[in-house]
Amino acid sequence: MLQFRFAASSETGPVREHNEDSGFAGPYLLCVADGVGGAAAGEIASATTTYVVSARSLAHPGFEPERLLRAAVAEAHTQLVAGVAADPARRGMATTLTAVLTDGVHTSLAQVGDSRAYLLRDGRLVQLSHDQTLVQSLVDAGRLTPAEAAASPYRNVVLQAVDGEHEPEPVLQPLDLRPGDRLLLCSDGMSDVLSPATVHLLLGIDSLGAAAERLVRAAIDSGTRDNVTVVVADVVDAPAVVGNGRVLGAGIDLAHVVDPVAVRPLRSA
Repeated sequence: MLQFRFAASSETGPVREHNEDSGFAGPYLLCVADGVGGAAAGEIASATTTYVVSARSLAHPGFEPERLLRAAVAEAHTQLVAGVAADPARRGMATTLTAVLTDGVHTSLAQVGDSRAYLLRDGRLVQLSHDQTLVQSLVDAGRLTPAEAAASPYRNVVLQAVDGEHEPEPVLQPLDLRPGDRLLLCSDGMSDVLSPATVHLLLGIDSLGAAAERLVRAAIDSGTRDNVTVVVADVVDAPAVVGNGRVLGAGIDLAHVVDPVAVRPLRSA
């Protein structure tokens, strides 16, 4: 059955005072959540969202990936609503989410915001996600070139986020993965400053751990002003294993999760 062999790294970076990114990497789930910069309690939003997605996947192995991801995004929103109600100072907290989940046969990608997912297959790098940002919408409409978008002061304005006010609308898509593929999920602290050629080069390093660390270090050396989170994973065909994984960034501290005991079981029907 399909599963992931993974490595991951998350760094605060040279400018921010604390890490508002969160993430999770395991044999069946990969995800990155980037607390929206400048908003209150970004670390609460990202850690809570990552926790809900990972807790659901661990509690329901083999559950249909798209349905589980859709339910997890909705429940993360519900938790953030409750978090704001409990502490009005959190009003405005929000996060991106990009997640890849497999049940061993079927795999789905969920995206809210602009944290990216890439696929490296047979030496070719492809961006799987599509930024839900103001500048990307202008590029799609033919009103900006990609180069203009990359230099725009509005490039980090997201059009979708998981927050405590608006019902999120995740983009969900099936992925046709095969053994030998390599995946990269990252926050925009990396993707904003590294060229596709650099990402391609570093992602191709044989060692998963070295690839993850080099991508993070390259982003910091290139002058990123944001937190940097990277998850690198190889797709393999192997016997089933326990779905435990590694928590990253702000998600390491359960104090950042609105209510860790509130994740409810899903119905199988």
